[in-house]
Amino acid sequence: MSPHAVPAETARELKARLEAERRGTPFLVYRDGEGTQLVRELDAELERLTVGRSQAADVSLAFDPEVSRVHAELERLGEDWTVADDGLSRNGSFVNGERVVGRRRLRDGEALRFGDTLVLFRSPAQAGGEETVPTTDRPDVSHVTDTQRRVLVALCRPFREGSEFASPATNKEVADEVFLSVDAVKANLRALFETFEIGDLPQNQKRIRLAELALRSGVISPRDLER
Repeated sequence: MSPHAVPAETARELKARLEAERRGTPFLVYRDGEGTQLVRELDAELERLTVGRSQAADVSLAFDPEVSRVHAELERLGEDWTVADDGLSRNGSFVNGERVVGRRRLRDGEALRFGDTLVLFRSPAQAGGEETVPTTDRPDVSHVTDTQRRVLVALCRPFREGSEFASPATNKEVADEVFLSVDAVKANLRALFETFEIGDLPQNQKRIRLAELALRSGVISPRDLER
């Protein structure tokens, strides 16, 4: 299962994720029954959270009939978070498509599934360390050219100020910044859509998804947007 199984679909959603990343605490991203993105930060004082269909659960998935009343637990062990099912649920809990047996340590970018609900686990402090998601779970960005990287920086530039109304730069704005023609910008974007494995997405989702993945993968950093 892809670690991008709960992708941002709007500029506001991407802004909420970037703000959580900057604060540095682990957090969960999932959608409620109406499709609204929810970001649940795992603050330092938290030691354990329950996941379940019960309204009393810390992470309540009351909208998902496939989730058990008490489905799973998330627990902090030292600097890491773990997920445990231990027979609590009827349908099981999964991490990256693998059923959880006992307790499993979570790594940045892993996708959890409880019932029919996907939950993305983020731990920004892990992102640059040794405990990262295997490279096979991420797009291969080793062939991003210098020109494509400049296009990505220009595309993401509007997110520099953190406005919830920001959206990726237009082709014309990118072209003006990187001194390319609009057609050349479009060609580079098409190549980037394929590199980041989002070529099959609807056209109106590709640009925001590309901005999200460029920032998450480290190809573009928030510091790049300040230059």
